[in-house]
Amino acid sequence: MAPYPAYPVPADEDQRLRDLERYGILEEDGDEYFDSILDLTAAIFETPIVAISLVEADRQWFLARRGLEVRETPREMAFCAHAIVNDDVMVVPDARADERFRSNPLVFADPHIRFYAGAPLQTPEGHNLGTLCVIDREPRDLSPEQRKLLYSLAKIAMRELELRRLAHLCPITGLPTRHTFLNIGAREFVRSRRDHHPLSLLLFDVDNLRLINNRWGHAAGDQALTDVVQLARTFLQEQDLAARLGDDEFALLLVGTERDQAMALADGLRSAVAHLHGVHTHSDFHLHISGGLTVLSPSDRHFTDLIQRSDRALELAKGNGRNQIACLFHDL
Repeated sequence: MAPYPAYPVPADEDQRLRDLERYGILEEDGDEYFDSILDLTAAIFETPIVAISLVEADRQWFLARRGLEVRETPREMAFCAHAIVNDDVMVVPDARADERFRSNPLVFADPHIRFYAGAPLQTPEGHNLGTLCVIDREPRDLSPEQRKLLYSLAKIAMRELELRRLAHLCPITGLPTRHTFLNIGAREFVRSRRDHHPLSLLLFDVDNLRLINNRWGHAAGDQALTDVVQLARTFLQEQDLAARLGDDEFALLLVGTERDQAMALADGLRSAVAHLHGVHTHSDFHLHISGGLTVLSPSDRHFTDLIQRSDRALELAKGNGRNQIACLFHDL
C-alpha cells in the first residue's frame, strides 16, 4: 500500500485512456518541437524542471522533459495524476505542506519537488491526456497571469499532438487509414477480451464508386465518400472507430456493442446511405453499400481473426448482389 494518498480517477477515465492510445504517441521520443516548447516554458517560469507528461493507466510517462533523469514514474506518485482531474492549472506552492504530496517519494527524495504547476493537455473532445508542468525545488506560487500563460503553452503542446494525429488521417474523409486502424483495433481487441466486453466489426464497400468517378468526376466521388463517412459517424458512439481501409472500403469498429445492436446499426446505415443525395440523385444511379459484419468470439486469438471473418462476410454480400449486409459469427 502506498505511503501517500491515492490519486483521484477522472470521470472519463476509460475514454481518456482510449484517446491517449489513439493519438499514437506512447513511447515516442521527443523531438525539436516539444523540446522548443519546454525551452520556452523553462525560460518564462525559470524552473529547473519542465516536462510534458502523459498519464496512462498505471504510470506517468514523459514525452519530453528537462531536469529529470527518469523517463516515467508510477501513476500513484505522479502530481500530474491529480492535475488531469480538473480543467484548470493545478498549483502546489509547497508540496511538503500539502497532505496529498508531503509523504511522496518525489518530494522527500530525488528530485525533491517543492513547487509544482501543471496545465492539462486537453483533446478537442475534452479529455485530459496529461500536462505541461513546471517544477521547482523551492516553494513558490504563480500569479493569475502566469497561470494563464502556462495554460496557453499547454494548448500549444496539445496542438502539436493534434497535428501529428491529423497527419495520419485520410485527407479526403478525415479517417484513420489501415495501419492506424490495425494498431487501434488490436488494442481494443485485447481490452474487450480482458474485460469480457462485446466487440463488433463492420467492413463495408461503397458500391460502384468507380461509376461516379467516371460519370461525374473524381470530385463527385470524393464528395460521395465524404457524405457516407459523415452519415456513418452519426451511428457511432465516442468509443467507436471508423477507418478507411482502401479506395472504397471502410471499417466501423463498434466497442461494447452486442451482435443484435450491431446488426441493426449496420442495416440502418445501409438504408440511410441509399437515401443520400448527391450529383447522382436525378439519374438512374443509386448509391449504396455492401457490408460484412462479425463479432468477437471466445475462440478469436487476434484482431485479424475478426477482420478475416468480416471480410469473408463482405465478399458474400457483394457476391449475392450487393446493397446488403452479410453476417458471419463464430462459435457463439
